[in-house]
Amino acid sequence: MAKVILHPIGSSVEEALAPQDYETNVERMKERTDKLDGCRAEVRQGWGPKYVDRVHKKGKMTSWERIEALKDPGTDVYPINTFVNYGKTFGDGKGLQSPSAGVITAFVKVEDRHTIVIANDNTVASGSWWPLTPEKIERAQEIALRLRIPVIYLVDCSGLFLPEQAATFPGKTGAGHIFKRNSLLSASHVPQIAGVFGDCIAGGGYMPIISDKVYMTEQAYMVIAGAALVKGGKSQQITSLGIGGPDIHVHVSNCADERVPDDQTALRKIRQEIRSLPSTAIEYYRFGAAPAPPRFAADDLDGIFPSDHRVKYDIYQVIARIADSSLFWEMFPNTGLEMVTGIVRIGGLYVGVIANNQQLTPHPHLSGRSRPGGLLYREGIAKISAFSRACNDDGIPILWLQDISGFDIGLEAEKEGLLGYGSSLIYTNSTNEVPMITVLLRKASGAGYYAMTGLPYDPIVQLSTPMTRLAVMEGRTLAIGAYNTKLDDNFEITSEDPEERAKIEAGMKAVEDRITGDMDPYKSASQMDTDEIIAPSELRSYLEVLVEMCYQSTGYRRVKNPRIWSMHDLHVLTDFSPFKG
Repeated sequence: MAKVILHPIGSSVEEALAPQDYETNVERMKERTDKLDGCRAEVRQGWGPKYVDRVHKKGKMTSWERIEALKDPGTDVYPINTFVNYGKTFGDGKGLQSPSAGVITAFVKVEDRHTIVIANDNTVASGSWWPLTPEKIERAQEIALRLRIPVIYLVDCSGLFLPEQAATFPGKTGAGHIFKRNSLLSASHVPQIAGVFGDCIAGGGYMPIISDKVYMTEQAYMVIAGAALVKGGKSQQITSLGIGGPDIHVHVSNCADERVPDDQTALRKIRQEIRSLPSTAIEYYRFGAAPAPPRFAADDLDGIFPSDHRVKYDIYQVIARIADSSLFWEMFPNTGLEMVTGIVRIGGLYVGVIANNQQLTPHPHLSGRSRPGGLLYREGIAKISAFSRACNDDGIPILWLQDISGFDIGLEAEKEGLLGYGSSLIYTNSTNEVPMITVLLRKASGAGYYAMTGLPYDPIVQLSTPMTRLAVMEGRTLAIGAYNTKLDDNFEITSEDPEERAKIEAGMKAVEDRITGDMDPYKSASQMDTDEIIAPSELRSYLEVLVEMCYQSTGYRRVKNPRIWSMHDLHVLTDFSPFKG
């Protein structure tokens, strides 16, 4: 019987790094995490205390208060897409902001089951939909559909923010696509439960209807058009509550299931519904193992990454701080050394890990030569393609730890057919059915970002850190390419004219500065090019939740017993250790 044998990896930070380097890294990371905490707090307050008071005066809870009351006691909430629209202004030059696009999406544990909560932020323009609000809701629905995780809608939405309707109403992923996602979730037997707490106009009225259960508070109403529009179109003097409140939709139209007196009661009812669902399969898929923390503190990660993104670090030390008991079964350890592949447990559950190795590695064909890490070469591409296919065959979720500068380039790369090997890897990851999680540790550059399951290749979640630099290439490299005809072989300006030299220098600096600004992780998160920014020290906890979600539901994907993994066959076929009789 084949057994999964995991081996200890990693060492203490005292052994792994020079004390002064670790302290410098921690200090620099603290600056970044302090900024992250400040930005999170800024977003979470919505439009501020004035609007919180306005909600409370109506006898309602804020959306965040509802989530805190809904979750299991003692558990944490894990938001995603916190920074959508961060730094953007709207409203015909009025400078209005839409913190988190006016909607909260988060992983919330309810009655010991992971759920995805979608809650209109009623402190931001009464929960209106802004540009990218529909896309953010759809992203949460997509994750729920992929993992068959229950969706809870906390609806308090006054419809589209009309001055920006052109950016939210039409288009393939516009507001109407939310309702298609509702339908696909229902067709796939994914539980959807809605609590309607207040305004629920137009699209906000449609969103809860396909849910399996709909609860309405006494202050809630669902209408195709609000009272003001009805008055204007039909000259009828009526209130929105009168035409679409619980009196109508619970007792006449049957568009809702039950009326409840207040927010707290609605949340209790939602918890009861979740409790009635089948229990989680997480314990079953641990195959007898118990969750265990890493031997080395996850907080160490804030000091392991160098403050300069060009400086190397040991990826095994990172894996040692996210894996249960810091244990790892490395696959293909003797080939493609620029890539690291293997199996860990996270929260007692099996996960495949694919990571970039930043260290110099021996050239496989030229004796005495080394190659820089953080690039994809032929052997590494073949290695991770085979490992990715094996994980998919065995039903093992894949964790991609990206810190990549791209594919190798030049004559050797073309002669070895990197285009073909890369295409094979992209095909593999595009057709995988197993859940994949991508973490952009530092660099996420060029086609390497795509090949290692960047967001266009549908990971269930892509996480970034405050260090992440997501772009085709670094600003300096792009500036050299843009001004190549003005430079010599050493990338020095060829012109002898002082005025022209100054103009070229200024142009190159402008290009470099713009690209560097574009690589800011908050900008990426603002335009939904990544799902969430987290501190390195938070990585283990986020992964625990994501991995558990991959295993919570049964019957929708293949999960093979570890005894019959194809991974064992690969290990036997690639184990080059000498036979010992």
